[in-house]
Amino acid sequence: MQAKNVATDNVKNAGGGISPSVSADTLGQEMFELIARMYPLCRSITGAGVRETLAIVKEHIPLEVHEVPTGTAVFDWTVPREWTIRDAYVKDRNGVRVIDFKQHNLHVVGYSVPVHRTMPLAELKSHLFSLPDQPDWIPYRTAYYHESWGFCVTHNQLLGLVDGDYEVCIDASLEAGSLTYGEYFVPGEIEDEVLFFAHTCHPSLCNDNLAGIAVATMLARHLRTLKSRYSYRFVFAQSTIGSITWLSINAARLQRIKHGLIMAVLGDAGNMTYKKSRRGDAVIDRAVLHVLQHKREPYSVLEFLPHGYDERQFCSPGINLPMGRLTRSPNGGYPEYHTSADNLDLISPAALQDSFSTYTAVTEVLERNRRYLNLNPMCEPQLGRRGLYRKTGSYKDIGAREHALLWVLNLSDGEHTLLDITERAGLRFDTVSAAADDLHASGLLREIHSHGEST
Repeated sequence: MQAKNVATDNVKNAGGGISPSVSADTLGQEMFELIARMYPLCRSITGAGVRETLAIVKEHIPLEVHEVPTGTAVFDWTVPREWTIRDAYVKDRNGVRVIDFKQHNLHVVGYSVPVHRTMPLAELKSHLFSLPDQPDWIPYRTAYYHESWGFCVTHNQLLGLVDGDYEVCIDASLEAGSLTYGEYFVPGEIEDEVLFFAHTCHPSLCNDNLAGIAVATMLARHLRTLKSRYSYRFVFAQSTIGSITWLSINAARLQRIKHGLIMAVLGDAGNMTYKKSRRGDAVIDRAVLHVLQHKREPYSVLEFLPHGYDERQFCSPGINLPMGRLTRSPNGGYPEYHTSADNLDLISPAALQDSFSTYTAVTEVLERNRRYLNLNPMCEPQLGRRGLYRKTGSYKDIGAREHALLWVLNLSDGEHTLLDITERAGLRFDTVSAAADDLHASGLLREIHSHGEST
């Protein structure tokens, strides 16, 4: 498939975060090519396509692959049988494949049970799915948890079928096997974790969800080169049953997760969209919104609802992790969603690079969001003799840097974080963080750690 040409301008630094040293024609192109490699694979909630996808990701980061056997109880669910598909087609009376899985893997309803029969068109039509409003696109349909079978076709294909008998074959099996997911852990200075979750269960759909896999892979590769305060965990698993399985297996250590994001729909031209966590005012919610506000580009904010992607699992009442969802267009919010038009023509290296930059900016806010104690709280300390204040000027023309210095001194009472101060002062986070660095270096601040110690 020929991808459209895209601009390769450098993406703006997002909200004061770290600015990647690569531009859209390098890292963005690398992510685009990674998606192009994964695109032909037939993924589902189990099976070879998931393993092949994780094998490609493993070429970039040392991914640990887990296999969870069929029948394993995971909360109220059970790991299903493994689906294997080898071929599928519908042949007309002349033996011509009028519907062919080998031409596009969306042609088969996911998890279809095996079938090999001859039937009239009237019976066949009850197993065919199309989009009358988009007659050239193939829809994406699944039948995960009830045994059935079907084919997805363009509406024009459906209209072109003539009366007669058709040979129908789905060469597939549903047998005991396992659910496969990948995990990569980047250790930091502390055990507290930031969790990133990307879906691996969709077949040939580029924006949803291969773009999330690609950005997560490159973000993990980037973070492993840094000395980070937080530990970072990347999970590549299936929607719903994958997240439920991971949460069930890891229930005993979920308290370590302090922030998290669902990564999907990150390659299209839409503006960034953030869906808040169930808590609504978690640090991850505030950090993402700060970054988006300072990108100086349009963006959308959605309140939490208990449907959508896997934020609904991570934010279920018994778990209630601070997990938001950061996408470009929201799921279901663009015409090509869950159709064959979600292909390489829909995504671009520039959009992928912008998504990557936005995520790195969020991690930078999380990393630098410290809490300090003012060691000279009795009125303002003299900043000029410490080289922190300009020698001339007045409060009328005081710059953002001086404002940040005074705000940090005033609110560094051991209770307020730098993000708290940023929001109160209406300044950029990087300006406030830089002021705190200067004040700490001058001996005016002491960092307060979450466990009560200070340095």
